Amino acid sequence: MRQRVPRRGHQDGEVKEMVHKVVTGNYAAAYGAMRSRVKTVAAYPITPQTFIVEHLSEFVNNGELDCEYIEVESEHSAMSACVSASASGVRTFTATSSQGLALMHEILPIASGLRLPIVMAVVNRAIAAPINIWVEHNDIMPERDSGWLQVFCDHNQEVQDMVLQAFKIAEDKRVALPVSVGLDAFILSHTVEPVDLMCAEDADKFLPKYSPPSPILDTKDVKSVGVFVPPEYMMETRWQQDRAVRDAPTVIEEVNKQFARQFGRDYGGMIDAYMCDDAEVVLITLGTVSSTAHEVVDAMRAEGKKVGLVKQRFWRPYPAKQLRAIAEKVKAVGVFDRAVSYGVAGPSFIEFRNAAYGLNVPTMDFIGGLGGNDVSLADIRFIYERLLEAAKTGKARRDVTWLNTRGVEQ
Repeated sequence: MRQRVPRRGHQDGEVKEMVHKVVTGNYAAAYGAMRSRVKTVAAYPITPQTFIVEHLSEFVNNGELDCEYIEVESEHSAMSACVSASASGVRTFTATSSQGLALMHEILPIASGLRLPIVMAVVNRAIAAPINIWVEHNDIMPERDSGWLQVFCDHNQEVQDMVLQAFKIAEDKRVALPVSVGLDAFILSHTVEPVDLMCAEDADKFLPKYSPPSPILDTKDVKSVGVFVPPEYMMETRWQQDRAVRDAPTVIEEVNKQFARQFGRDYGGMIDAYMCDDAEVVLITLGTVSSTAHEVVDAMRAEGKKVGLVKQRFWRPYPAKQLRAIAEKVKAVGVFDRAVSYGVAGPSFIEFRNAAYGLNVPTMDFIGGLGGNDVSLADIRFIYERLLEAAKTGKARRDVTWLNTRGVEQ
């Protein structure tokens, strides 16, 4: 699998200084937080995320990062500390994975309900039981309705860049919501790739000095934060959060374009469509499997087969309009899920079927790569062949296919 690089965007100005270095995804996430000039980091270790907070401690120790580095006793405490710090009016960051994210669950809707622009790196890892430390998306999927924006990265360059973009999106007054930046366990977190590490001057130009988008705890301008709310106010509060998530795509697209103009790297915004203009079939992916699918698309295009790829970058807000627009033009759609909603299908497939409601297009879900199970070029080619078959017959062979699962028919 080759490293995918973002499209080159139209670059208006010169980048002052950039170090081209081979680093892990964990380092890229920590470096992005450091360049964002975070003022509070809440740190608690969990494999395979631990190196993110360790790298941040090194940045603090060597004087590259001036922040309050809080070593807490659990992930629940880490998110609680982030909520308190953000509510006091400072840029705040943390990182976690798997069971750690699950332990944070109680506090996540508090962060979003208080409209706090916290950014958190989530190294996506399988949820126990059984115990497994490799990549899976079942840890982040249950947080779909927590009120956080959620983005998945495809390579380490995107990890660094999205941490900065996440802060800019979260801190926009039209959004004012926390953002999680997902990177696949070990495939990105512990794998080294070349990354253009931005200098402080360029990062500061893109992400200006922090200005809280929501009321904060300020003794000179006293406001109530996190108070008890009677029933008649709850509908308005929930509606405001929902509106902010619905408004977020506009901000996401604006931030992506601004980043592309300054750094020359264009990630596409909500989605990154590849070879979809004349495609007969398309596959929708989240995370690093996008790189593998990209390779297969190139190979099958060379054979004259009209296949396309949609790298879905944001899980929340869900890019329903963009995906439906693509589905309207093709003969079959596949969704690759690295997670499962037990007894139904993959979460991404469930969401897509809702977005594509009423379209007479065969749709199929392919569940694979759970717990770090390998997803090969041959696996992706198998998916595309099934989609091409459905395009010819007008019918999906089956709704849900489990890839490389012993005793289960494909």
